[in-house]
This record gives sequence, C-alpha cells and structure tokens, in this order.
Amino acid sequence: MATIALLGGSGFVGTRTAAVLAGNGLDLRVVTRRAAHADHLRVLPRLRVATADASEPASLARALAGCSAVVNFIGILNERGRDGSGFRRAHSGVATALVEACRLARVPKIVQVSALNAGHPQATSHYLRSKGEAEAILRGSGLAVTVLQPSVIFGPGDSFLNRFADLLRLMPGIFPLAMADARFAPVHVDDVAAAISAVLSRNDLGGTTLQLCGPEQFTLGGIVALTARALGLTRAVVPLPRWIARLQAAVMDFVPGKPFSTDNYRSLLLPSVCSTSGFAALDLKPRSLSANVATALGIAGPLRDYDRFRQAARR
Repeated sequence: MATIALLGGSGFVGTRTAAVLAGNGLDLRVVTRRAAHADHLRVLPRLRVATADASEPASLARALAGCSAVVNFIGILNERGRDGSGFRRAHSGVATALVEACRLARVPKIVQVSALNAGHPQATSHYLRSKGEAEAILRGSGLAVTVLQPSVIFGPGDSFLNRFADLLRLMPGIFPLAMADARFAPVHVDDVAAAISAVLSRNDLGGTTLQLCGPEQFTLGGIVALTARALGLTRAVVPLPRWIARLQAAVMDFVPGKPFSTDNYRSLLLPSVCSTSGFAALDLKPRSLSANVATALGIAGPLRDYDRFRQAARR
C-alpha cells in the first residue's frame, strides 16, 4: 500500500490512528494547516508532515500527491457564530474541496470519520446537518468512500470524560447536569483507530457506512456518575429540566470556548446509539467504557503503575 494521508490527523483520534497505522508499517502523511500542530507525531516512523489549506483543492491536492487513500478527521463541535456557517465550512466545505483534490491528485479512496446521526431527518443541530451534507458530497463523488459514524469517543487524554472529571473535582456534593438523559454508546479511541486500519486494508467497503459503538449504553448522567466513582468522589448527579438546559445552552453561547452551546443541546436530543454494528462487519470486538474508564482518566494503566512503583522505591 502506498502512503496514507491523514487530513486533520494531529488531533485526538488522528494521533491514536497514526500510531496504529505506523505500527502496521504504513507510510503516513499528516496534512495540517500548521506543521507545528503535528510536532508530537514526528517520533513515529515513516511519517512526514505536509501543510495545506483544506478548503483549497489545489493546495490540498499538492499535499495528497502520491497517496493511495486519505482519512478525513476534520471536524468541529462548535462554531464561533451561531448561524451554521462555521460548521458548513469545516464539514461540507472541506468535503467539497477534498473531492476535487482527490481527483486532481488521483487519490481513489476516502475514509470519512463522521458522527452518529449525521444527516438524520430529525437532526436540528448545525453540527449533525453539516456532517450529513459532507457525507452526501463524498458519497456522490464517484470515489471509493467509506463513512465511519462513531458514538462519543473516549480514551486517554480525551476531552469528554476528562472534562467532566475536572468539573467533578471542582464541585463538591451536588453536580447539576444538563441533558442527563441523553444516550450514548461510548467507543474507545483505539477501537476507532482499529476500524480505520481495517477499512484501509480492504477494497470492498467503498460506498458503505459503518456505525461504531461500544458494547454498553449509558445516559449522560450514568457516564458522569461512573466517572465520579472511578475518581473516588461522592457526587449526587442532579438532572436539570429541559427548559433550564436550553437556557443554560443559550447563555453558554456567549461564553468563550462554548463549553455547552445551543447547537450541542440540539445534537443531544437524538440518542447516539447504533442500529447496526460496524465492528462486527470488520470482525472487531470493541472494549467497554466500564472496564476502561480509569485508564481514560489517567488514574490507572501501565504508566500510572510505573510512577507508583517508582515513588515507592524513592527513585
């Protein structure tokens, strides 16, 4: 197999995927707007970094030259404004540029890392609608496109469990939670990386969509409670009424960084659980959140054990 391009590959999922693919002996090219964003990946063998503007087909085509496939990780959870234009630029806009760039560079295969409920007929969030538009653009390109739709992704260093962990440490006693009844089937980042690797190794998955879920389903409240227990904290998770959740989201729209937005609220109205198993189609077995929450939070695992043993030996 020739070089695999990772578009937006310097982020959380892209970084873990790069490690898996490099371990499989593949040549990798991480395509990013700023080369410094991928500095942490330069330790991987057979990997080089290319800079490109993902919204410009000519720029992107130059970065993709000589590649046999591209994995697109580019996506945002919030935009600066509130009209959906930021989501469209990052999702459907990049998809349009990627199709043209692949034609120019003669790259025949695309793996699109999307999201569950992308393009769902009942989706009201700009995030899910623009993700669905991106999928439709890629599917209509005539290229061999495989779409992966994961539920919420967790793992060491994630911004999901670890964000709640930080909040739980700050708030003693009662923990009020918006959208506590939102449903997920959390999927481990390394399982998503394994799915990407499996798709790249096959030539019969063009035109398919694979939903990726872990073996367990939780409400958001259940995930927060599980996180608290893993941290050894006693917290009472108190669900907020929907009207308060909407009000909180509307206020947070104007908070820098948008920790929770109206668009996030709308995305959470649809359950992020799978109707089919993409892992089964790939002959993979995903790991559970319950068994891996401690390692995702950095409170267990080989490195943590090493630090404890070193401290005990006073070295």
